[in-house]
Amino acid sequence: MAAARYGADIIRKALAAHGVANIIVATGASQFEMLSELIKAPGIDWGKVNIFHLDEYIGIPEDHPAGFRKYLRERFISQLPCPSMSFHPVSAEAMEELNRAMKNFPIDVAFVGIGENGHLAFNDPPADFDTEVPYIAITLDEACRRQQLGEGWFPTFEDVPKQAVSMSIRQILKSKVIVCTVPDLRKAKAVQGAVEGPVTNLCPSSILQTHMDCHLYMDLPAASLLKTRGYVRNDK
Repeated sequence: MAAARYGADIIRKALAAHGVANIIVATGASQFEMLSELIKAPGIDWGKVNIFHLDEYIGIPEDHPAGFRKYLRERFISQLPCPSMSFHPVSAEAMEELNRAMKNFPIDVAFVGIGENGHLAFNDPPADFDTEVPYIAITLDEACRRQQLGEGWFPTFEDVPKQAVSMSIRQILKSKVIVCTVPDLRKAKAVQGAVEGPVTNLCPSSILQTHMDCHLYMDLPAASLLKTRGYVRNDK
């Protein structure tokens, strides 16, 4: 997968230049293939890579089937060819510690996705574009919660948590490189807003237009509403 290949190359370059790499990884159905391919990327000494992630629900245990800590440990961390230098799980309890830690880990590459409502991480519209705090507590909007239900993470809408800890918009933008992976037709409207719409906190992912080194990887259904077809290449 092109997104994983490109991101892996950024990690290798960071390791060659600095002896260490700091990355952010995302979760959700959109990241299944990307993470699977990133694990297999050659030439990465994961023992020299520090790993952060974007968000986590508030109020669910660490072993909850829909929890992102469980997701990453099972689908990524435990599958690496060797243990990473560090993994920094997100939780409400760890938020202050994470906010201190982020100051010491300049991010080389952030692997992110875009939500059906245009959110970036769990920064739902209208997102806070101003705070410099690395991790913040937010309230999930109905569209976001319905996406989580629709993807099969929870049995009923009432089971979907209403609050989460999320990496802030400004913290994501501090990443040197951003690799954004967005498959599926249900993301087409959000992709259109992110790429061709105005930069607005009503479509939080539109802020990616302001980043100097952001790379968007999408399938044809996700790109189907874009007016400028030059965005679309057939790389896999």
